[in-house]
Amino acid sequence: MERNVTLDFIRGTAILGILLLNIFAFGLPKAAYLNPAWYGSPTLRDALTWALLDLVAQVKFLTLFALLFGAGLQMLLKRGKRWIQVRLSLLALLGFLHALLLWEGDILLAYGLVGLICWRMVRDAHDIKQLFNTGVLLYLVGVGMLVLLGLIQGDGTSRAWTPDASEVQLEQLWRHGGGAAAMQARLSMLADSLMALGVQYGWQLAGMMLLGAALMRSGWLQGRYSQRHYRRSGWLLVALGFAINLPAVAAQWWLQWDYRWCAFLLQAPREVSAPFQATGYAALAFGYWPALARLRLATAVVCVGRMALTNYLLQTLICTTLFWRIGLFMQYDRPTLLIFVPVVWTINLLFSTLWLRRFRQGPVEWLWRRLTSRFVL
Repeated sequence: MERNVTLDFIRGTAILGILLLNIFAFGLPKAAYLNPAWYGSPTLRDALTWALLDLVAQVKFLTLFALLFGAGLQMLLKRGKRWIQVRLSLLALLGFLHALLLWEGDILLAYGLVGLICWRMVRDAHDIKQLFNTGVLLYLVGVGMLVLLGLIQGDGTSRAWTPDASEVQLEQLWRHGGGAAAMQARLSMLADSLMALGVQYGWQLAGMMLLGAALMRSGWLQGRYSQRHYRRSGWLLVALGFAINLPAVAAQWWLQWDYRWCAFLLQAPREVSAPFQATGYAALAFGYWPALARLRLATAVVCVGRMALTNYLLQTLICTTLFWRIGLFMQYDRPTLLIFVPVVWTINLLFSTLWLRRFRQGPVEWLWRRLTSRFVL
């Protein structure tokens, strides 16, 4: 089957965009990922950086990647039950190893586990409308669970939101030291992530996968609509996402990132806005693709998208080496950490372009496909 180059570009954009937020998970304590006030009142530089990325990138690129993952499930249906189950099981295994041995922020385990449930729902959906509506319902259940968790929280705070000095020092020690202590810490955080997946996040992830499958089945994610349609709907969806999320960003700042409100209740508007913005980003890529396709940078991003799994893991290897092995962890604030992002992007772009000049697939994609074929036979 001929590859959809625009989808590869969107997938590459999602992988590169995810790093805009993950860089803080590598360079700062885990509490800093969502909370700019994790150590006290943030500087204006930090707060502005947080606000901008919350509007433009936070959750949006992960949501976009989930949308494309669901589209991929729709495309894989013709491979049959055994192929899909083995492929997703191997992805979940890779994600578990990634989370245990390298970085607890892994998304592959969640995608593999939820995908094992969702592919059947995609296969058994009678029509596009049913698939789309089920996706919306599941996503809203996840958002509703987030609100419910906020409502049952007390008025106190959490050490995961605002850790004390000893906890920050301990995290710094095991990240630099590695070994059994780091593995034990990552295992504990992995257990928390799996619990969150079952209680709340898994609903949203499943919803986005079904929405992606519905949009692929309808032809929308195959570029079958007019460029005018994609451009108009893209700008409208992005604007709508901004309108939903902006008041919540302002409210979090005004509340000084209070735990109960900002860790739960005010996360909900961002989660609601994310599908609109993510779908809007995809629409803009389709709408402006004839112009984008002439750019050498766009061609390189397509290569990143074709090697999405390899590049995702490559980002982990680069960032864990820089921040945990070399010792740059907790040495920079948010704006300065963003300087590292173009450097990693450049490595992703150059590596993908050079590799695909000689090979048809990325190295991890090749291994994944080979193992899937072996276990299916």
